[in-house]
Formats: sequence, structure tokens, C-alpha cells
Amino acid sequence: MDIYVGNLSYGVGDHDLRELFEAHGTVESARVIIDRMSGKSKGFGFVQMPDHAQGSTAVEALNGSDYMGRPLRVNEARPKSEMGGGGGGRGGSRGGSRGGGDNRW
Repeated sequence: MDIYVGNLSYGVGDHDLRELFEAHGTVESARVIIDRMSGKSKGFGFVQMPDHAQGSTAVEALNGSDYMGRPLRVNEARPKSEMGGGGGGRGGSRGGSRGGGDNRW
């Protein structure tokens, strides 16, 4: 079961996240998402638990619980296709003219 964990304190690392969930079962992986530019936590992460029942128990136990001074948001992770958007870019088209009749960029 893939689990989303949001509202993490920025000081939480992969090891902390793993320990938090290991109290509820076997953890295959635990990863806090890091911003590429700053190298700092984005405040959320993902945990993978092989046993769905243990994962469900962890979600139920930890959602809304206080961890390092912040109430966690914990739920089953949705596949990327369900998260909406698609591309995450700036949107829009290039439209418009740059003067003259040639619209090539």
C-alpha cells in the first residue's frame, strides 16, 4: 500500500518517517520529498507498506495525529493520473505575434 503523508515538519527525514510507520507494521520504503533547488523538505512524503491491512491501520492511527508539533495528513496515495493536471507546466499557448508575419519562436 502506498501512503501519502502531508504536513510534515521540515526537520523530518526519511529515517524519522520510517520509524513512525514501523510502529504499525513492515515498511518497504519511506521517503520525504526534497525540493531540487533548495535541497529542503517540501513537507510531505510517501511510505510504502507491503501489507494492505497494516497500511490501513497506520493510516487510521496516524491521520490527524501530532508529530513534531504538526497534525499529520495521512491517506492512501492516489496514482498520478488521478491527481489532476498533467504536465504541471505554466499552461497556455504561445499565441500572439512578434511583429512581421512569421510566428516561429
